[in-house]
Amino acid sequence: MSTCLEGLKEAHGRPWPKELIALGPEESAQQMVLRRIQELSDSDQQDPFMLADLDMMASRHQAFCQALPQVSPFYAVKCNSSPWVLRVLAALGTGFDCASQVELEQVLGLGVPASHIRYAARHGVQLLTFDSEEELTKVAQHHPGARLLLRLRTQDSQSTFPLSTKFGASLEACGHLLTSARDLGLAVVGASFHVGSNCQTPQSFTQAIADCQCVFEMGRGAGHDMSCLDIGGGFPGTEDSGPKFEEMARVISAALAQDFPEERGVKVIAEPGRFYMESVCTAAVSIIAKKAVLEPGGWARMALGGEATLMYYLNDGHYGSFRLGHREPVPRPHLQRRNPKPPLFPCTLYGPTCDASDRLFLEDVRLPELDVGDWLVFPSMGAYTSSMSCSFNGFLPATICYTMGPQLRCLGVGVEEELCCCVCSLRAVDKGLDTHPASHALSPGAFWRQSLNPESARLEDFKTLW
Repeated sequence: MSTCLEGLKEAHGRPWPKELIALGPEESAQQMVLRRIQELSDSDQQDPFMLADLDMMASRHQAFCQALPQVSPFYAVKCNSSPWVLRVLAALGTGFDCASQVELEQVLGLGVPASHIRYAARHGVQLLTFDSEEELTKVAQHHPGARLLLRLRTQDSQSTFPLSTKFGASLEACGHLLTSARDLGLAVVGASFHVGSNCQTPQSFTQAIADCQCVFEMGRGAGHDMSCLDIGGGFPGTEDSGPKFEEMARVISAALAQDFPEERGVKVIAEPGRFYMESVCTAAVSIIAKKAVLEPGGWARMALGGEATLMYYLNDGHYGSFRLGHREPVPRPHLQRRNPKPPLFPCTLYGPTCDASDRLFLEDVRLPELDVGDWLVFPSMGAYTSSMSCSFNGFLPATICYTMGPQLRCLGVGVEEELCCCVCSLRAVDKGLDTHPASHALSPGAFWRQSLNPESARLEDFKTLW
């Protein structure tokens, strides 16, 4: 783990992976976005791409560990399952939260055809969750030696993506489930919950942790050795809106101190996904077609000061990196002040496929008039984007490039290194990481014109969309 990645070419006889960009001391990931746009424009290509800043991911890991030192992070693989993401997180010392055989294979680096539970049993994955008697019956049959966490239903109606309508047992049902597990000879070792993705109410953690304390008491009464608490995910990916992570961490720490003080020896884990990945990736898409649409009587209204709706057709859309655009709140448009200030128009952003519902957002956004060949840049696109993309209509998902700075490269995340276990014990490496250096952060949408020089581009060169 002490060899810098730059020595891999000589050590392994292989070239530096072309998708991995080694940043110099004065270079930033955002400069690489501009450079890539320039390269594509000069070659007359209009392919969408995404750039992942692996140093930012390391910074998010460090922030999580500093704010919640009593909680061990198990990264939610479903959020972004890129091999380079998993490799770096393994080197940083995270565990992994897997929900399917494919995700287990990605993390374990093996491939054995079997059911999920059998596969887990065969490869030493011991910690599983359940919320029904039917699941207990399956575990008893295929993985009787598993250590089980009882998943509790939570109040998550204020989260962007509620989960409790599908997962979790009611507090009233927990006593029966714990007794059933004991009668089947299964070991329940704790409780788990999830307050929903992108939780908007930190107090949801307070109530859920208090409910888990009740479950622990029921479990001990049924003869189980209750020693593990999984507080799930729901942590914010950005600080643009909603509660800040630091505020949420303070609420969680207070609730843990109240109901699960450290002297009780309960191991506390979490399943961060969006928090680690959302701010890591920037998506860049180009305009491949446009048209103006007037409603009936539109010309007369325009003569009186009305406006047309502009339609922009992009090379990526709902079936690619913007799958969640229909479910997440539409960002409010605003334009960075410039002189003169360009006029704004209601605009519909469509993807490239033949599906009329292939649009980035359900509502129009207000943008200036752009041209075919102009690029739109969307920061904070690392969560549930590439992992949900498909090739519908023959349009391939956006390619992904990764940047890695000198400090992270010296962690020695080997190109050929396989992830052979779900929990990597290399936690010491994150102690030497500095906070990710401040750089020109793009607001949640900016367009870039081909005439800009990426080597000297400044934040002012970006016209923010929203």
